[in-house]
Amino acid sequence: MAKRARNKAYVVWVGRRPGVYHSWAECELQVKGFDGARFKGFPDATEAARALEEGPAAYWGAGERPRRPAAPRAPDERPTKGLCVDAACNGAGGDVEYRGVLLPGAAQVFHAGPFPRGTNNIGEFLALVHGLAYLRQRGETLPVYSDSRVAIGWVTRKQSRSGWIADGSAGAELQALVRRAETWLQGHDHGIEIRKWETADWGEIPADFGRK
Repeated sequence: MAKRARNKAYVVWVGRRPGVYHSWAECELQVKGFDGARFKGFPDATEAARALEEGPAAYWGAGERPRRPAAPRAPDERPTKGLCVDAACNGAGGDVEYRGVLLPGAAQVFHAGPFPRGTNNIGEFLALVHGLAYLRQRGETLPVYSDSRVAIGWVTRKQSRSGWIADGSAGAELQALVRRAETWLQGHDHGIEIRKWETADWGEIPADFGRK
């Protein structure tokens, strides 16, 4: 209990109502007696909001497997063929847009947005699903590259873990797009390989909007 007193915010990833809470009493109402609840305390609300958006895997549970660092890649291993996707957001709660480009050449093949009231993770998720649907519709078997571990995790689970979607904070259009993307994932065995773009080794992903 002493540890809880030092926390100023609590994240509920899985509970009666996922979100960020500012007291243990509020958090406890969401998780006590809830089967499979996942929650954690944080020293401030900013860190808690970030953790909610990223999902529980990086924060919660002694049983979680530790992330292994990616093996170093030589510069000449930078991919030369595939579909790269990325998103841009004007800060959390700002406008979101995303796009996909084909390698080689980095020709843009789709672009969507901007959509109001979103997050970068939501945009990355939608970009990845759009890329999978784009390739499947054309019968292509190219790999899809994303630089977002969060988005890849959501696509693998076939469900967004965004608190902005769960509590209705995201714009209505984005909420509808995320639900449609989840439905598409759950109804299709796309058979397309999703790969992590290793920015540290290869530089910015070609679909990057260049606004950093």
